Amino acid sequence: MAFSSLYEEKCPFTRDYNLIKGELKNIDDYDKTCIETALHGVNQMVLSEWGNNTACQIILVTDGSTGVGPMSLKESLATANQRSAKIPFPVPFSFPAKLHIICLTTASDPCFIKSKPLYQRLIDMTGYDGTISVQDTFSNEASVTSMFQKLAEEIYSTFKGTLKCGNLESKIILSPAPVPYTKVTDFDSQTYNLWDVLDVCGFVSVGDVGSPMAISRHLILPATSSSNKTEHVVKNEVDITDDDVMDDSKTPSFCVLLHGALRVENMAALVTVGENWFGFIYSWADSKKKSNLMLTILSPGSDAVPWLGDLNYLGSSDSFSSDQVGSFPVRPTEKRSYSQNGVVWIRQAGLQSDIQKILRHARKLPEKTQQFYKELNRLRKAAISLGFLDLLNGLAYIFEQECMQLPGTAHPDCALQLQHAADVLRKTQNRDIKYVIIPLQTNYTSS
Repeated sequence: MAFSSLYEEKCPFTRDYNLIKGELKNIDDYDKTCIETALHGVNQMVLSEWGNNTACQIILVTDGSTGVGPMSLKESLATANQRSAKIPFPVPFSFPAKLHIICLTTASDPCFIKSKPLYQRLIDMTGYDGTISVQDTFSNEASVTSMFQKLAEEIYSTFKGTLKCGNLESKIILSPAPVPYTKVTDFDSQTYNLWDVLDVCGFVSVGDVGSPMAISRHLILPATSSSNKTEHVVKNEVDITDDDVMDDSKTPSFCVLLHGALRVENMAALVTVGENWFGFIYSWADSKKKSNLMLTILSPGSDAVPWLGDLNYLGSSDSFSSDQVGSFPVRPTEKRSYSQNGVVWIRQAGLQSDIQKILRHARKLPEKTQQFYKELNRLRKAAISLGFLDLLNGLAYIFEQECMQLPGTAHPDCALQLQHAADVLRKTQNRDIKYVIIPLQTNYTSS
């Protein structure tokens, strides 16, 4: 992304390094430096591509200047707390992110010395540890390359582990490297770390897996050890147009075998990634001809996918007879409550609807006596629990108005019940939430 007073997306997220190199050669100079504009653009790009759960590394490359005037970083930080809710300050980001700032200047540059506290404040606002990189001496191509190489070694460390299924296993690399996940509850927080061994528990149809909530997604690359014990990444892409997923000239790899099997069978592998922590491995196509093996890490817990039930209790269908094998989605063990006793008064129409329902029953008294008092007590209980006591007085007034407007053909019990309900609603001693209004016993209803 290139930025000035506006930002421009030079190329989308891609693993085509040649495309990135080509765009880097086509970056032009524009009107001014506005770092806030760039950060807004980063928010939009990451949210649209990865969502708000994927951790990202953001690298800001600058000449050490923070801009001048109203759009400078100094002015942006000074007014960060004065923004509207519709257009807030972009930092902290809407997703977990570390901000790394590379200044293509020297540490003794007066402009950098003045800008460094502003850069550090911006990093602190992200909520994560970032870095500021600058050269000690005059910059040249070799020193700039060395600075970027050092940053890459620090923040882009690879995750090396083992993918295992029974007696088969394969050394793998996850990209990007997963980070520890902290689950925060009302009274506690717990940090989960990924195991080095990802163990395949079983296989589930991709259609049954659906799209569960995930905390991160990673590309799985097989890694083999050569005689000098250095890690080499094996190409893990599968040509969709070719049924032969492995070439005889390639080293046999369980990772590649699993990839081809999942692609052909349209299945996903359920794996354990930590203590009571699961994920799914599946084949994902990023083009018409190539597919890749991906790992989706679920939120910690065995109930991360509600329609699959408790993941600890999933078993092989071969162990049961056909009449014992259930289907997804799994029905919950507890019976759900679909009672309509609750009220929703977020909007005015909700309250009006509840009042009109009571009045409809009131006009059909005494036939609807039970329904009238049931709805009246439901509304009264909700009003008291919310502290909406004016509603009770208003409802009593409405009942009295209804009494005055009753036609001559109305049943005598209708007026008596409405007046009785109005009197009870107005009595302050009946404001206990456990109190229940009961029908007035009359000569018309006793029989």
